[in-house]
This record gives sequence, C-alpha cells and structure tokens, in this order.
Amino acid sequence: MGITEFITNHEIVIRLGFFLGILGVMTLWEWVAPRRVLAISKPLRWSNNIGIVIINSFLLRIIFPSAAVGMAVFAKKHGWGLFNHMHLSYTVAVIISVVAMDFFIYLQHVMFHAVPVFWRIHRMHHADLDFDVSTGIRFHPIEILLSMLIKFAGIVVMGTPLLSIIIFEVALNATSMFNHGNVRMFYGIDRILRWFVVTPDMHRVHHSAEKHETNSNFGFNLPWWDYLLGTYRNQPRMGHEGMVIGLHDFRDKKRCVMLPGMLAIPFQGIKYSD
Repeated sequence: MGITEFITNHEIVIRLGFFLGILGVMTLWEWVAPRRVLAISKPLRWSNNIGIVIINSFLLRIIFPSAAVGMAVFAKKHGWGLFNHMHLSYTVAVIISVVAMDFFIYLQHVMFHAVPVFWRIHRMHHADLDFDVSTGIRFHPIEILLSMLIKFAGIVVMGTPLLSIIIFEVALNATSMFNHGNVRMFYGIDRILRWFVVTPDMHRVHHSAEKHETNSNFGFNLPWWDYLLGTYRNQPRMGHEGMVIGLHDFRDKKRCVMLPGMLAIPFQGIKYSD
C-alpha cells in the first residue's frame, strides 16, 4: 500500500489525531506560558466554542460526506483541472497545490472581511471576547459550508492531487490552533518564525477590535501573502497586553460566548465596528 493510499484510507483518523494532538499541546502551552490574562471563564468559552465544532462537523458529514477528498477523486476521474493536463511530477504538483490552496484561503479571508454579507457571517469568529486556541476552531456553520464550496471550486480548477488536499487540511487545522494560541514566545523566535508561518503574536493583531488592525494579517498558514500584498502589520498599537480583543459592537457574553447568541450573529443588523 502506497503512502497516498494509506493516508486516504485513514484520513479521518489522521486528521482527528493531529487535531487532538495540537489541541493538547497548545492547551498545555497556554497553561504554562500564557500571553494575556483571559477575561472570560475558560470552561464557559470552551464548552460553547467546542459546541460549534461539533455542529460544524455534523453538518459537513451530512451535506458533504466525502468533503474535499471526494471532490479531488471526482475531478481526477473526469480529468478536470490544470494538474490533470500538465506533465509535472507528482511531488511538484503536490507542493504547488498546497501553496496555491493557502493563497486561495488568504483571498477568501480578505473577501470575508471586504464583502458585507460575508462579513456578517465571519464576524462570529471575531466576536470572541478572548483569544486562545479555541478561537481557532470557532467558525459559524454557514462560513464552514461556504468555505467548503470555495474549496471545491479551487480543486476543480487546479485538479488538486489527493495527497495535497489531506496535507493542506491537516496543516490548516494545526496552524489555525497554533496561531490562535494564547501563548508567550521569545521575540527572537517569533521574528524568525514569521518568515515561514503565521505566529500567535502575528495573528492576534487580526483579532484587535480596531478596524485598521482587524483588516491586517489575514494569513493562516503562510505569512507571505500579507507581506507581498501589503496587509501585514507587525504589532498592535496598544501592545498585545493592552489591545482589546473582539468587536466594539459585540461585547456581552450572551451574544459573544453563549452558543445561541453566537449562531445568531450573522442575522443581527449591526454595522462593522470602527
């Protein structure tokens, strides 16, 4: 059995293993070396944020049972996409696909901030009153479904190799939990890592309540797109300990922390915070 076939046959186990492993490591790191003092009860926030994950996982399995992997197999079978018509080595195609998908996620993230109807949905992620590893898995179910449809479109256009889909999905999940971590890191290490991966201090700026800071540092995996396209911001104006996390228009626990309030955020006519 080849590596691709093995990974494909054990996709769910591999993804769940990485999810639980990274979640465990980041939880321990946050306990040993927290970056900020949290304002809201952690059990309260975590129980509701994890509740969102359970809902999202259930919906994805019901609506898209084979998810991105199934779409990659379908595109390959029908000869759809660039890589199904280009004479590239499988390794090169996998590497290019992973980088390209990361760029698509960056563009999607910018779009979710720039287009009002998408921002209404995405702001649930930003309405978290604290910033820790659980914020990295807190996305509205509508956003999760839209993201999957956008991912399908990218797979069809590129003819993305199956292995690259699984690598990207695992990496995106892992880095999302990493860069949302409420963890302290030596400045020198953070500065070096920022050339290769989005760090917690880099992404935390994106969760500032200040609009000009919210509209920066859109990357999840790779930081290059922010550097190249002018959306990078080094540090928050008030510093990481002094910055306000969340959105100015969403400050009460009932809407920002409790599950029913979180799910209702896209349907509430509140303007984009200034």
